[in-house]
Amino acid sequence: MKLVPILLSFSHIIIPAIASSGDRSDDFQRCLLHCDNTKCTENSAESLSLTLRLTRWTCTDNCKYLCMHEITAQNIASGLAIHQYYGKWPFRRFVAQEPASVLFSLLNLNVHVKGAQRLRMRLDDSHPMKVFYVGWSFVSINTWIWSSIFHTRDTPFTERMDYFSAALTILVALYFTVIRLFHFYAPTSSLALAHEHRSKDKTLLRLWSAACVLTFLGHISYLSLLKHFDYSYNVIFNLVIGLAHNALWLCYSFPYSISFLRRFPGRSKRYRPHFVYKPAVLVSLIVAAMALELLDFSPWGLILDAHSLWHLSTAPIAYLWYQFLIEDASDDSWKEQKLP
Repeated sequence: MKLVPILLSFSHIIIPAIASSGDRSDDFQRCLLHCDNTKCTENSAESLSLTLRLTRWTCTDNCKYLCMHEITAQNIASGLAIHQYYGKWPFRRFVAQEPASVLFSLLNLNVHVKGAQRLRMRLDDSHPMKVFYVGWSFVSINTWIWSSIFHTRDTPFTERMDYFSAALTILVALYFTVIRLFHFYAPTSSLALAHEHRSKDKTLLRLWSAACVLTFLGHISYLSLLKHFDYSYNVIFNLVIGLAHNALWLCYSFPYSISFLRRFPGRSKRYRPHFVYKPAVLVSLIVAAMALELLDFSPWGLILDAHSLWHLSTAPIAYLWYQFLIEDASDDSWKEQKLP
């Protein structure tokens, strides 16, 4: 997730086209009409394979798929351009509608499962940030599960679950970032904090938690109550949250002279552990990987496209992000924090 958690989920918030040149073409519409009239009879569902029925394909959906590939094959044979259909490139269906994106979503899922395990093993239960980091891991796991489901079968429900899960991951990333960098975490016995300071932190944590919960509930309520999903608003919401998150972690990496953050309250502002540059590097890597989404191209072999490669690129970045979180949380200054 993200700039790391936001951009690790950026692929979930690109605005899809409602219609595309392929499905608007006369050839496609004629093919679809013929297929509907000849194949979609009263018992047409029974003619579909068990796999298609389990993944909720209808006869009309299958006709769209068959016509899309019939016309795409003709275009390839004639040396013509491949067109998009309903906002997406034509992919060969191997159980999943977009098999490469499903495979790489599962790869990301594995990274977050392993990341959660590493956080639980490497961080002591008394560490004030452990519960927030592990919580974000499980939210991210949920996001990649829905990404896999969405790319397996694109329906209005799976699309919304994918978008809502991604938005939650981005918001939770900002949530734990603010807690970490502004030290809203609840003190433990290892932190020698005065009672007044502890009460102030608890109040700030509660207010910040309530603000994030209300923000997410308002976000999904607005999108759910609309007659048509507001893709533009969804993008803006995620980008605003993500940019705030990115700016904070960049400030963490800045030299003390230009950063307003005190990375570790038990140390001088000048204290700069060897790993503080890593968030800036990860941000740079993910921005470079974004070119895969911006420079879209038709899928190679009707399987591998820019979007699926974007999913592939986020997995190693997520792995490095977990490494950084563990390094930051393992710094000796956590054991030495005292009020200034």
